[in-house]
Amino acid sequence: MASAVALIPARAGSTRVPGKNVRELAGHPLIAYTIATARESELFGSVLVSTDSQAIADVALRYGAEAPWLRPESMAGSTSPDIDWVRHALDAAGRSLELFAILRPTSPFRSADSIRSAHEALLAEPDADSIRAVALCREHPGKMWTIGDPLMQPLLEQPDDGVPVPLHSRQYAALPEVYVQDSSLEIARVRAVYEHGSISGERVLPFLSRGAEGFSIDYPDDWERAEALIASGEARLPEVTS
Repeated sequence: MASAVALIPARAGSTRVPGKNVRELAGHPLIAYTIATARESELFGSVLVSTDSQAIADVALRYGAEAPWLRPESMAGSTSPDIDWVRHALDAAGRSLELFAILRPTSPFRSADSIRSAHEALLAEPDADSIRAVALCREHPGKMWTIGDPLMQPLLEQPDDGVPVPLHSRQYAALPEVYVQDSSLEIARVRAVYEHGSISGERVLPFLSRGAEGFSIDYPDDWERAEALIASGEARLPEVTS
């Protein structure tokens, strides 16, 4: 099996949901569920947390991850590109690796089975650089606009497909299928970072999210939605041990 590492990004400076990575959800810090799922998958030689906070690092260690270094402040801002901390983590790991996964704490409902399925799909396509989770787009970009002064313009150029009706006036079923990435799951070959300067490379496979697995806690009301999904039984959290 290809040597792989799980990378869990958990910077301290979340502004929309302060302290979300270690805020308790159903009795455990949010990050604990991602650590548990990564370990349950049994795919990774290490589960590494990249954080700029010693407090988050301490929580990660308590739940079975590694946090041997802190991320530099220059890589921990709200606009810091992922490629910087990923390269920093891979450099610091100092190991011969073929694959890395980015598993974000904001997706607590992803399953170990999904990680294993995505891993298997990537290995089956040697020419692919990565695989990432996507879901069918509910708000189609064909119906999106940019606002100027004073007029709006369609976000997408209108296709030359012989249909006299613009995209924004067509029924959803008549529009081409478009998929949006979610933040639940990314697995890539290390070459994507060092040859392409990217976390995904140039050839990206789709992995279709299932049920609530693609759900991400990014806004305050997402937290309430996560609690409701758990209470209703619509979503299941992984079993956590500390």
